[in-house]
Amino acid sequence: MQIPQFGLGTYRLNDQILINSVKTALDVGYRAIDTAQIYENEAAVGQAIRESGIARKDIFLTTKIWINNFSEQRLIPSLKESLQKLGTDAVDLTLIHWPAPSQGTDITEVMQLLLEAKQQGLTQQIGISNFNIALTQQAIDSIGVEHIATNQIELSPYLQNQHLVDYLREQNIDVTSYMTLAYGKVLNDPTLLEIAAQHQATSAQVALAWALQQGYAVIPSSTKRENLISNLKAQDLKLSAEEMQMIAQLERNGREIDPPELAPVWDK
Repeated sequence: MQIPQFGLGTYRLNDQILINSVKTALDVGYRAIDTAQIYENEAAVGQAIRESGIARKDIFLTTKIWINNFSEQRLIPSLKESLQKLGTDAVDLTLIHWPAPSQGTDITEVMQLLLEAKQQGLTQQIGISNFNIALTQQAIDSIGVEHIATNQIELSPYLQNQHLVDYLREQNIDVTSYMTLAYGKVLNDPTLLEIAAQHQATSAQVALAWALQQGYAVIPSSTKRENLISNLKAQDLKLSAEEMQMIAQLERNGREIDPPELAPVWDK
């Protein structure tokens, strides 16, 4: 099952706000939902899916394993707990959330445990998140590139991560972009606003279209129906080669999320 190019992120959303966001997104046409153990909202995501009236088989559901659950004793049991909260027998994609090298993570062991979860039928696909080139290579060496569906990484017009992206493309590993709007910082960028005006679009749609046109999957979040609908329309926006080049010039290594206890040394 191919990773959908457009999904809903649920980071920092909880309780009824999360439930409303997911149900609204599903109502307006989203069919992919991204969550994680550390978000502490898996049960609410599961409730929203049940209340939405959309069949589980029609939804691509992703969760991520938190670093406390990397051990042999915890990884598969924690995923089973996630499935129980989500109200499903299996998710479509399970990721290692952060590599946490400073915590002594054994990438080989963690990836092999994740592959075992896949073989047990707990998840259709597996992958990684926030891995740099060196750690992605370790993951490949441990279980084979054919088992790694995606690397979910922070990407935006202000953080384009080109070396890592090029490497992932060489390996045929899909790129999932999170924080594509850089916590909203790109929305007032003059270049994006100029391009948006040419297309009668929004700057958010331009940023998302930039990512989509490069083949990335995107998972923006919103709690407002109009924004959820507007973001979806980015799929219909086609940017010219000149406009894509204008956005390429916005690179400023503007990383928004860089927890020292979790992050690797980032590729320059």
